[in-house]
Amino acid sequence: MSQSDREIAKARADTRARNGFIIINVVRFGGVAMVMLGFAIVRGVIDLPYAVGVVIAVLGFFEVFFLPRFVARRWNAGDRTHR
Repeated sequence: MSQSDREIAKARADTRARNGFIIINVVRFGGVAMVMLGFAIVRGVIDLPYAVGVVIAVLGFFEVFFLPRFVARRWNAGDRTHR
């Protein structure tokens, strides 16, 4: 019993979509962790300079709101080259 080419292609597309979803969510969670770390530094929970906390928090916000879109676009551009 062998799978048809259509079933194999669908399985590969599903795997690729799942992997993209996982990567985008890891990026988002990393950004949330950076924001939390930055806020902890700003509040004085972690003993680092205030400016370091602000920079980390701003970079974390960038990672949460803008980086997933960039990753998704790059991921989708890869779909067009693999066909």
